[in-house]
Amino acid sequence: MDRIGILILLFFSISCSLILKEDRSHLVFRYNEYGNIMSLDPAFSRNLANIWATTHLFNGLVQMNDNMEVIPDVAKKWNVSADGLVYEFQIREDVYFHKHPAFGKKKTRSVIASDFVYSLKRLLDPQLASPGGWVLQNVECIETKNDQQLTITLKQPFPAFLGLLSMRYCSVVPKEIVSQEGEGFRKKPIGTGPFAFKNWEEDVKLVLRKNPLYFELDNKGNTLPYLESIAITFVPDKQSEFMLFLQGKLDFLNSLDNSYKDELLTLEGELSEKYLNKIDLQKGPYLNTEYLGFYLDSPSRVIKSPLIREAINIGFDRKKMMVYLRNNIGFKGNKGFIPKGVPGHPKNQFSKFQPERARELVKNFEEQTGLKPEISLATDANYIDLCEYIQRELQKIGVSIKLDVMPPATLKQARSQGKLEMFRSNWIADYPDAENYLSLFYSKNFSPSGPNYTHFQSPDFDSLYEESFMINDVFKRSKLYQNMDSLAMSKHPLIPLYYDQVVRFTQKEVKGLSVNPINVLKLKKVWKTKKPL
Repeated sequence: MDRIGILILLFFSISCSLILKEDRSHLVFRYNEYGNIMSLDPAFSRNLANIWATTHLFNGLVQMNDNMEVIPDVAKKWNVSADGLVYEFQIREDVYFHKHPAFGKKKTRSVIASDFVYSLKRLLDPQLASPGGWVLQNVECIETKNDQQLTITLKQPFPAFLGLLSMRYCSVVPKEIVSQEGEGFRKKPIGTGPFAFKNWEEDVKLVLRKNPLYFELDNKGNTLPYLESIAITFVPDKQSEFMLFLQGKLDFLNSLDNSYKDELLTLEGELSEKYLNKIDLQKGPYLNTEYLGFYLDSPSRVIKSPLIREAINIGFDRKKMMVYLRNNIGFKGNKGFIPKGVPGHPKNQFSKFQPERARELVKNFEEQTGLKPEISLATDANYIDLCEYIQRELQKIGVSIKLDVMPPATLKQARSQGKLEMFRSNWIADYPDAENYLSLFYSKNFSPSGPNYTHFQSPDFDSLYEESFMINDVFKRSKLYQNMDSLAMSKHPLIPLYYDQVVRFTQKEVKGLSVNPINVLKLKKVWKTKKPL
């Protein structure tokens, strides 16, 4: 063969190699965690970044589908006793841990019921100091009958318990690997999930690979997951993350930042025309209510006045707020505290913009007390624009608001300790049951030991709240939740601003990605098409 022929063959060989190498990119899902990941141990899956990572790596007894229904996971079925105290789970026999030399010759083993006894009790270990220990506060005992049968007994009925078990905290982990790795388990986890740990260079990149032993199948009987790997980067700047996404170097962009929301979205909340053929937009209800809270034990006569609290509730235009500050991402908070996407969300409108009535309420307060309503509103830097809007609007009805901007950690601590007369906050569901939201009004949950930051107190509400634990029927419980929400809102201990939305942007090649009200990133049924050459 002459020299030219050799060069031609070499050229085609290199070209084919490059094409093949490029072609595999459709098997890798790439996203960024600007907030970083602190641990891959599910016992520490407290924030969204950790929850997403551990969702790829682990399974629990049950899981939540996109409609917020509890469905089987490692437990293929279960039974709940008539009194709501005893939960019996049947464990699958085809679930295997990711490969690890410590398992012996086969480098793996199947999950058995005692693995869940260990994994759940581990959350209560004071030396571990898991933030998820509260999930088991109502559990009396956890025991096994055999390798496939697990029994959990509660101290008192709690209808939302299965929702709690779907949380990532309750994932199954292998005792022998956790014991061997110790604190190192956070960096080299072994689970049962659709993806297995490959490599983690902290603050730089995390790589997960397809688990060839995964037990779940799609509707056609094909093994999951479809992707070969997940690559997670940790670029800390949101603007840089956005630019990487536009350049096609990331497949996925979660949520919306003020720095680029007007670039991507119209005021109506739709994708800007210039991006219609480049990326896709997904939206859906998010179990997050943004609100203004009042500390009702404050000595301030302004805060204690139901007239002023009601005036604030009806004294600003939520519709205008959503259009100009949120690009219509979210739903105006005019139906109580329970958000869209969870059974119990009120059907009837609780409040509407009534500036004339608001001014009248303020005037009545001034005549009764001789005081001008002045309030300090605490917020953090991320919500200054929202609070400044409310400040301007309430000034029109005669309420003077002074903004107190503080770091998020300082704000959180001061709110818990009752040092803020009025504060901006939000409540994201820990588990998808409206009880999670209504717990903020239960008198036995006063902060700092509980989430009742307003110190709202009502014997009637407390009675209904305790009654709800005895109702297993979802429809009946939802009706009771709606009544409880209305009762609390009638006293205006807090002012709902809006119910949030999940907002996701993906490259056109990404298929099969769904949204859910708890905004968990599930990639086991996701695939990517090849980019055109």
